[in-house]
Amino acid sequence: MFDNIDFILASHSPRRRELLTQLGITYRIASAECEEAYPESLDKEEIPVYLSQLKSDACQVVLNNNSLLITADTIVWADGRALGKPADRRQAESMLKMLSGKTHDVVTGITLRDSTHRKSFYCTTKVTFEHLDNQEINYYIDNYSPFDKAGSYGIQEWIGLVGVKGIEGCFFNVIGLPVPMLFQEIKAWRFA
Repeated sequence: MFDNIDFILASHSPRRRELLTQLGITYRIASAECEEAYPESLDKEEIPVYLSQLKSDACQVVLNNNSLLITADTIVWADGRALGKPADRRQAESMLKMLSGKTHDVVTGITLRDSTHRKSFYCTTKVTFEHLDNQEINYYIDNYSPFDKAGSYGIQEWIGLVGVKGIEGCFFNVIGLPVPMLFQEIKAWRFA
């Protein structure tokens, strides 16, 4: 559908790559290495937008008139603070205990950039967890990969099947890329 656009995805996330492929977009991968740090004064929606812009600025790819660079970042917002990727098992356990039995927000910020324009936006989804006991939390950490995921969980994995009571908003956003919103933004981009 977007044959005239040279899409570039700057992301290490296999989930974002898979979702973009499922959207029917042909893209190439670029690197956007940067320290994912942000000012403490930023609020929940501002953090992932800021980080997606930081990644966009760090991407050293040459953009031409038909290029469109996509960068994204996702956080989990719980108890008034941002949860990123856990550094270790102890932190993963702590995050999952914090989310257990409560509702939290998953916020993804996206930045689109070409040679002359840049636009950033975000998507928020509310996720409510069942109460997770220590055995369930340990089983998940032992058998899945919580260490590369914001908030220490992937909704598409075992914990999503047994631990998510409900969601309000875009399911794909919780995976890491709100593809319906992204599709509409690409349609509205100057290429359309």
